[in-house]
Amino acid sequence: MAEAPPCSTPEHRQFDFWVGEWEVYDYSSGQKGRRVGHNRIVKIMKDCALQENWESVQGNRGTSYNAYFAPEGKWHQTWVDENGTVLLLSGEFRDGEMVLSGSRPGSQPGVRMLDRITWSLLDGDKDQVRQLWEVSRDGGQTWEVVFDGLYERAG
Repeated sequence: MAEAPPCSTPEHRQFDFWVGEWEVYDYSSGQKGRRVGHNRIVKIMKDCALQENWESVQGNRGTSYNAYFAPEGKWHQTWVDENGTVLLLSGEFRDGEMVLSGSRPGSQPGVRMLDRITWSLLDGDKDQVRQLWEVSRDGGQTWEVVFDGLYERAG
């Protein structure tokens, strides 16, 4: 009997809804606003990881690597951009949403910032994804929206 290919479980496919070419728009008002960038998400490493390739309308770029780690039952994302921002996030797909979170040093000594990013299909439409990035500076008691984006499949 042939062995199943690595990374072929349903869990490894949970973030596939984000794969594609996307035009990204501001969604902070709850409706499509101005275009803010372009994002291309591709499967790599024999479908064991997703690579994100972001470029804002101002030309700022960033990339992330996303993978499901079966022994933990968690997704992990490592993000880096050309401003030196690094995010190390982990989480899971639940109730139709991918929610990844992590902490990093804040601008004040001894203060940690929490990041929480949620991806979901907008109204179940496979050609529209909402990405909501929130930050907490008080240990998760309150959250501030940093980015609220509407992804529309390009072409």
